[in-house]
Amino acid sequence: MLGWALTFLVIALIAGLLGFGGVAGASAGIAQILFFIFLVLLAISLVMHFMRGAAR
Repeated sequence: MLGWALTFLVIALIAGLLGFGGVAGASAGIAQILFFIFLVLLAISLVMHFMRGAAR
C-alpha cells in the first residue's frame, strides 16, 4: 500500500510540473489517503504483535 501511495505522489509531482493541476490535486489526495490508511494498518499491526507477544 505504501508503494501505491508513493506512485500516486510521483504522478502528482510530475503532473504538477507539467501544469495539470486537476490531475496533480487528485493524485496527491489519493496518495495522502493511502498513506494514512497505511499508517493506521501499521499501528494496528504493531499493537497486535506486542499483545500477542505479551500473552506467550
